[in-house]
Amino acid sequence: MLNYVLRRILFLIPTLLLVSVLSFSIIHFAPGDPAELLMTGPDGIADPVAVKEFSEKMGFDRPFHVQYGIWLKQVISGDLGYSYMTGQPVAEAITHKFAATFKLAVLSMFFALLIAVPGGIIAALGRDTWKDDISRFISLIGVSVPNFWQSYIMILVFALILDMFPVGGYGESGELKFMILPAITLGTASAAVLMRLVRSSLLDVLDQDYIRAARARGIPEHIIIGKYGLKNAFIPVITMLGLSFGYLLNGSVVVETVFAWPGIGNLMVNSIYDRDYPMIQGTLLFVATIFVVVNLLVDISYAYLDPRWRYDENNS
Repeated sequence: MLNYVLRRILFLIPTLLLVSVLSFSIIHFAPGDPAELLMTGPDGIADPVAVKEFSEKMGFDRPFHVQYGIWLKQVISGDLGYSYMTGQPVAEAITHKFAATFKLAVLSMFFALLIAVPGGIIAALGRDTWKDDISRFISLIGVSVPNFWQSYIMILVFALILDMFPVGGYGESGELKFMILPAITLGTASAAVLMRLVRSSLLDVLDQDYIRAARARGIPEHIIIGKYGLKNAFIPVITMLGLSFGYLLNGSVVVETVFAWPGIGNLMVNSIYDRDYPMIQGTLLFVATIFVVVNLLVDISYAYLDPRWRYDENNS
């Protein structure tokens, strides 16, 4: 187990290096000269002298590999640069915005599990009945409905018509009433995918020979489902759960923008509008790193929970 964890951590190094190259290259992939774009005034004219001075100051006139090497050295030391728009350290801005996204992600995952786990169990136990049909229909709706459309429907119904929740915003410190609508919107999509996976995984487990043997021994059905069925059925669900939580941690650009939630997704959108390249680079690197780390934790937890994997590892 320890060897596997160490190998997976070592594999992170080339992955993160590739992520850093892609994140840094965003400036060079963008059309036009970054210095000229940033120094263009409201009249649409850029002073050539100001452009040259800014380009030299920021190192845009140097070769790509030299710029990347300097930037990577700063990133390793924890310095992601400074925002062109506000002058704020990029790392500080990301940390502040991530705190808001993290709170929203936790509540969204709570709603997702609250819907997915009971729905998936009911669908599996009532296979090919009206309960199964309703669960699958709900799951299909959750997967099919776009986030932006659901966001506006939630605002229209629960904020404007029923006046139960605020239209959007963060409140003074991320109050719960401001989180409910965006959390439900984000959690619905994850719940739909997880519900289908819980159903299919539990059905596979209930068809195994050891479940039939447990029933033949007269073990009560609720013990079979709870002790043997769900425990093994949730092993593949862990993978999707981790990926869903990683997606939520990175912030939904659409949902955070619609509900004016000051998270990572909203920060990325505003940075793109402002052409704030250091902020874009830092945000992309952070988002990608979150996904990579979450995948690592999912792999480790999967290996820990699945006894068959440990048996294969010990005999390999």
